[in-house]
Amino acid sequence: MSATINYLTKIRFGDDALDDLADELAQLGVATPLIVTDAGLAASGLVTRVQEAIGGTRPAPVYDGTPANPTEVAIEEAVTCYHEHACNGIVALGGGSSIDLAKGVALLASHPAPLRQYAVMEGGAARIGSQVLPLVAIPTTAGTGSEVGRAALISMRDERKLGFLSPHLIPDVAICDPLLTLSLPAHLTAATGMDAIAHCVETFLSPRFNPPADAIALDGLQRATRYIRTAVNDGSNLEARREMLMAATQGALAFQKGLGAVHSLSHALGGFHDLKLHHGTLNALLMPIVLRFNQDHCGDKFARLRDAMGLAPGTDVVEAFIQLNIDLGLPMRLSDLGVTRERLAPVAQWALEDHSTATNPRAPTHDDFQRMLLEAL
Repeated sequence: MSATINYLTKIRFGDDALDDLADELAQLGVATPLIVTDAGLAASGLVTRVQEAIGGTRPAPVYDGTPANPTEVAIEEAVTCYHEHACNGIVALGGGSSIDLAKGVALLASHPAPLRQYAVMEGGAARIGSQVLPLVAIPTTAGTGSEVGRAALISMRDERKLGFLSPHLIPDVAICDPLLTLSLPAHLTAATGMDAIAHCVETFLSPRFNPPADAIALDGLQRATRYIRTAVNDGSNLEARREMLMAATQGALAFQKGLGAVHSLSHALGGFHDLKLHHGTLNALLMPIVLRFNQDHCGDKFARLRDAMGLAPGTDVVEAFIQLNIDLGLPMRLSDLGVTRERLAPVAQWALEDHSTATNPRAPTHDDFQRMLLEAL
């Protein structure tokens, strides 16, 4: 079977890249974009900066109802807002939640409802066509890399977190401006940074053949593990912010190769609307457990991870990630996040059915996922 290798996204990367926004929208023919963001960024003044960068006689309309994990309901609300303002494109501003929600809007505003029919597990990737709305993504975190990715993860009404994957969901342009990440609080810098690291690690361990993705992932891992502590401890360090944003971009460019059981589990757990579990925090917590499960099925790849992370020969990679989580002050148990044993009942099956499970280096069973969840609890 042949391998599929795609690198399609146009990226404007660098300090003050936001200044390029109006030009990029003009090239896309977008005169009235809807800004999709969250209430915190709206209150911070960043939305106003984006409106100023867009220009025009009137400020661009805003939907700022993005929840901690993007939901089907919020997408429907934003689509209504899009039509009310007669928009013809979208600007996503924020972390992965805002960007994923914007992808859902770009899809649902241009395709027949319901949204669920386009999910991967419903065989929906082939139903997503090129009429998806023009989308410019502006990340304010260094983690998900959704600004260059082909996936959106959406929590549905039944609390299933489903993946929507298509090349047509890749934003037309990513505006990656490290200056926009300077105000990110330390705990979110840590959690989103570990999301980027998880992307690099799981991409590299995926058994699919994609040497360019492997190289990008290892370089991203090297940058992130070198700079994440500095970015967390000194948020004003622009060099660290630049390196973390590039690592996040690299992780998402690479994960077209496929992820693994860390993401299968975090996707499943992230569907609970009331718990509002942060994706990057879950990835950090689960990664040592999944790495132990996979270790004997990865050949020499753990040695190459060790080299990229700058660890001494013979260092236990799993223990190094546990120590990194401790250094960053991240939670170590699911129970610390409010997850109870009772809530775990459906999670193993959801993880087994997740699209990321197919590219885990060791095929997990339902019982394997249950054991990992109980270990994490």
